[in-house]
Amino acid sequence: MFITEDDYRVVIGDAALKVVSQATPENRTNAELEAREEISSYLRPTYDTEAIFTAEGDSRNRLIVMFTCDIALYHMVSALPQKLGSEVRKERYERAVKWLEGVQAGKIIPNLPLATNDNGDTVTTGLLLTSQKPLRHNW
Repeated sequence: MFITEDDYRVVIGDAALKVVSQATPENRTNAELEAREEISSYLRPTYDTEAIFTAEGDSRNRLIVMFTCDIALYHMVSALPQKLGSEVRKERYERAVKWLEGVQAGKIIPNLPLATNDNGDTVTTGLLLTSQKPLRHNW
């Protein structure tokens, strides 16, 4: 999988990880797949999400790893009784979504592989073009 046990330890303490890990392995796998798809839905128009999520070890983008953990944990915690620690998870989830929205809007440019078409050309969908107001030189 894209996410390892050590990746979770960066965003959640060991004690809390043990509580969240009480969820079945199927629930954890589903939460990780849901997190990957949620992230992909923001990045897909511009970035090669297949390459992003097949990367291993140090070649993975650390922010994508962190946000994948945050989103997966948010989904896992939501399924726990009494929604233990849900405020922290909700804040981190909202932060991840805000970052993804910034990437989607073109305000944040992460170091990720760009999507290409069949010819190997970079796909330019999602490009936002703006211009300044016209200058008026009335003296």
